[in-house]
Amino acid sequence: MDFSLLGPITVTTGAGELALGPAKRSSVLALLLLQPNTTVPLEQLIDSLWEEEPPEHARTVVQGHVSRLRAILARGGAEAYGIELATHGSAYLLRLPEELIDAHRFAELVALARPEAAPADAVPLLREALGLWRGPALTGTVTSPPFAAAAHALEEQRLAATEALARAHGALGEHEQAAAILYTAAVNNPLREGMVAELMRALFRTGRQSDAMEWFHRTRRLLDEELGVGPGARLKGAYEEILRAEEAGAGGRGQGDTASGPGQGGGTHGAGRTAQGAPQEAVAPDARPTAAQDPRVPAQGGRGPTGGAPGRTSGPPAVPRLLPRPPARFLGREQQLAALTTVVQSAVPGESPLAVVTGPAGVGKTACAVQWAHAYAGAFPDGQLFADLRGFNEGAAAEPVEILRDFLLALGTPPERVPTSAQSASALFRSLVAERRLLVVLDNAQSSAQVRPLLPGGAHCATVVTSRSRLDGLVATDVARPVPVQALGAAEGTALLGAMLGAERVADDPDAAQELVALCDGLPLALRAAAAQLTARPRWRLARLAAALRDERRRLALLSAEDTGVAAALRMSVARLSADDARLLSALAANADGHLNASVAAALAGADPEVIQEGLDRLTEMHLVDEEATDVYTISTLTQLFARDEGPAGGPEGKPGGGSGSG
Repeated sequence: MDFSLLGPITVTTGAGELALGPAKRSSVLALLLLQPNTTVPLEQLIDSLWEEEPPEHARTVVQGHVSRLRAILARGGAEAYGIELATHGSAYLLRLPEELIDAHRFAELVALARPEAAPADAVPLLREALGLWRGPALTGTVTSPPFAAAAHALEEQRLAATEALARAHGALGEHEQAAAILYTAAVNNPLREGMVAELMRALFRTGRQSDAMEWFHRTRRLLDEELGVGPGARLKGAYEEILRAEEAGAGGRGQGDTASGPGQGGGTHGAGRTAQGAPQEAVAPDARPTAAQDPRVPAQGGRGPTGGAPGRTSGPPAVPRLLPRPPARFLGREQQLAALTTVVQSAVPGESPLAVVTGPAGVGKTACAVQWAHAYAGAFPDGQLFADLRGFNEGAAAEPVEILRDFLLALGTPPERVPTSAQSASALFRSLVAERRLLVVLDNAQSSAQVRPLLPGGAHCATVVTSRSRLDGLVATDVARPVPVQALGAAEGTALLGAMLGAERVADDPDAAQELVALCDGLPLALRAAAAQLTARPRWRLARLAAALRDERRRLALLSAEDTGVAAALRMSVARLSADDARLLSALAANADGHLNASVAAALAGADPEVIQEGLDRLTEMHLVDEEATDVYTISTLTQLFARDEGPAGGPEGKPGGGSGSG
């Protein structure tokens, strides 16, 4: 059972989120969670729930809410978690393990992080802490001063953690990440002088002196207009440091360390405290940062993220629509489409859902993912990104930095501001999409390692990956949910032929249609290639092509259509195998009926059974072999034909025992 204060007030169990009811009931729970394992007087609850004079029946109202909360928690299995909502005279006590409260876990993670002493360790700790936030603290509570004060205190902790994360990146020399992290927070908190000072330093260290200076002047104007005061010591200190460094000729990327000195570090203390405590209104139009200041938007002369005129500095961000065309004549796959929807809808609050669509070459993984993405594009109004990772194409797979560059450009980042390293580009990408509702489709992935830098971190983002490999690494480290895609059955395959050729032509020869599905192993790619052959030969009956495909020597050649076909797809899968695994696949192809166990496989390959078992596991992971039951393996007819014809080629390294690169 998890209790959330860092966003909407929620209680979540393994079965889902508990319905808490009206705002005052959520507020009672929030106040008890803010003081866990401590008695909270009834009078304090009454004073917090009513901003004006409480009604005469306030005591009864609170007692009713406590009673309902007790019943709700009991239904959620509170006792099993050691949770008890007890009454002590005219006070209440919520007894529970404090680690069940997200605000407690957040504070512990922040306390463990030491951004200056151990920055490499601090970065993941602080990212995990900030990842617990799902919106403004205490959302859904009543608007009374006690709750406003509690929400403000939590928000201060969040900003302090953000500043600490930026300091940790700065200590590691990752100034671009530090600037990206501080930018959004500084825009939302324009009078927080310490944060602006650190943003200035980070910008200067990336070689953007003019941007850093413009932030100073913008903040100075705001302080004067809003509060009638001048810059505090921290803001002036950062300004003077940059001036001195510029005079010394130390500006520019990699030389900004000379700008460090007094006042470095985030936190909430110092001369900026008075400004920080003031109401933080929206930034006036003339005080907004220019495009040149924002590490996330194009410089002047480029087309901004609004899609508007060059130099435009306000408006909505870019909304990329990179999905390919919907698949033509897409049929069926209701189970897989529903599974993708479930992955997104049932994600744990605060986590970015991740689905991996897996299956053999030619089974229609991409079509399934793209069909779903188009159907649910409306759920992701901030855009849809798509990339072919070329994991099983000719040549090398796509490098993450290459894909990240395309994504950042699509999101409005000017070319000159796209980081050249994968780590920096990944950090900037996550920063840009952190608060967006965005869908990312990563097609044709080779390995988990190729995918990880491309994953968005925002809780409102979702990612769908397709791969011939199971990508077990993503399942282990990123809680990816597998969505397997199998070959089509006779009815589905026949329906696909009907959609491609016309229902009448298939109805004229139904037995031949079913035979074609069997000869194509139910693979949509093979069936579409067969349909292409028949479309080019309108006088042929389906039986004529079926007769031709019975000749195993011609089958793979006939199931090709110009630049696509089963043989080409399988060739790319086998090319990713080690030489030993390719030889094992070739040996398995000699088995007549395609059914075998580890002992039979060892006999066919003439190798040690333990080594063969490892090879079988890798071939299964790549969907070149299926494990129907424990130690019962099958190899499809088309894969057998290919392995017999092509022989044990394997990957370029030819390393014995090499895997499929699944991460």
